[in-house]
Amino acid sequence: MVPDQSLPDALPAEPLGTAKSWLAEAMRRGDQPNPNAMVLATCDTRGHPSARIVLCKDIDAESGCVRFVSNYDSRKGQELQANPNAALVMHWDHLYRQVRIEGIVQKVPATESDAYFAGRARESQLGAHASSQSQPVGSRAALRAQLDAVIARFPPNVLVTRPAHWGGYVLWAHTVELWVEGVARLHDRARWTRTVRFSGDGTPHCGNWSATRLQP
Repeated sequence: MVPDQSLPDALPAEPLGTAKSWLAEAMRRGDQPNPNAMVLATCDTRGHPSARIVLCKDIDAESGCVRFVSNYDSRKGQELQANPNAALVMHWDHLYRQVRIEGIVQKVPATESDAYFAGRARESQLGAHASSQSQPVGSRAALRAQLDAVIARFPPNVLVTRPAHWGGYVLWAHTVELWVEGVARLHDRARWTRTVRFSGDGTPHCGNWSATRLQP
């Protein structure tokens, strides 16, 4: 049964604080696998879309951004390099809630990527070196051979350093929609928008949020 819940009558001044609290609740409850999973949608230079699941590393409500990591040479990495406009979706069935985010993506500083990488399991670190993500491979055996070669390069007593093709991204949100499922399909939806622009050195400049309630 859908619970009796809704967004506040007076919408919050910014949306990502609510999104962050929803994510924290989903992770705390533990009744939905991978509660930090989110769809990342990108487009190539011809406007052709593609989407896949990535893991949310952080929602920074104060700045209004979301962080994730990936292989920079992958299809999504190449598309983000050519067209940094992207969209995210997080949906929690057990909470009857959804978040949609649109914005502009940048790579994070190398030091931040290094910190992300250092916190990963060693097996994941080795896998990041072994896989040329999105590129063809002749067989599973060939992929395993690539991993074996990496393991030989990094024996157990050697620190696995971050490969240059792997790192973090930050999406600066300019549009966020919060959705709460309602009885009789009277869902509660609200959308926040703001301007996001970048100075010549890549520093983001974000305007104030403006909120609007939407019909379901």
